[in-house]
Amino acid sequence: MLQVGERAPEFTATTDAGTTISLADFRGRKVVLYFYPKDDTPGCTREACSFRDHYQALLDRGAVVLGVSTDSVTSHARFKQKYGLPFPLVSDESRTIVTAYGVWKEKQQYGRTFMGTERTTFIIDEHGTITHIFPRVRVDGHTEEVLAALSGAPQQLSLIPTESALAATVPPAVEPSAPPPPVEAAGPARRPVRKAPTPARRRVTKPIRKKRTRRPRRR
Repeated sequence: MLQVGERAPEFTATTDAGTTISLADFRGRKVVLYFYPKDDTPGCTREACSFRDHYQALLDRGAVVLGVSTDSVTSHARFKQKYGLPFPLVSDESRTIVTAYGVWKEKQQYGRTFMGTERTTFIIDEHGTITHIFPRVRVDGHTEEVLAALSGAPQQLSLIPTESALAATVPPAVEPSAPPPPVEAAGPARRPVRKAPTPARRRVTKPIRKKRTRRPRRR
């Protein structure tokens, strides 16, 4: 993998328009060179459209944008026309450029292992030196990261954390506090007093008196 401060590998390739360009053609200008896996796929489309929507802001910071994938020139032409992309798309069917920049890697998806392009962006200065590298790009917010880098903001990403960075992540030692006062042992638990059940009251049934039938008097 290339490192910041190294010379960007030179290349000459064909664009979506069928013309040939070289990285040296842009000497004297900053170059946002972004590699993406495949034309007209969800993530790659969102990334390309984000660069499109911020294209004027990128130009205002003195940068040009070049998109690179292993798709054909015809595929690039359809992709560019479909979404109105204002920057060139470079075809690298021979995989020469992706190999030189170290972004052609083994990938895994849905349990399948294959070789493909790892989404990566390089910022190259006016002299052809790499100033920023964004590996394994997450599309959301990426263009804003690039604009911040072009504006001179330091890159937040660090591939290998330094000792000072690791030390900053370790919390300071905390002095042990005094042990809490001993708690007096409670006496044996008192068993609740069970009340004797109240005897049920008996209902007294009064006998039913039979009515006496009066006999008629004899006259």
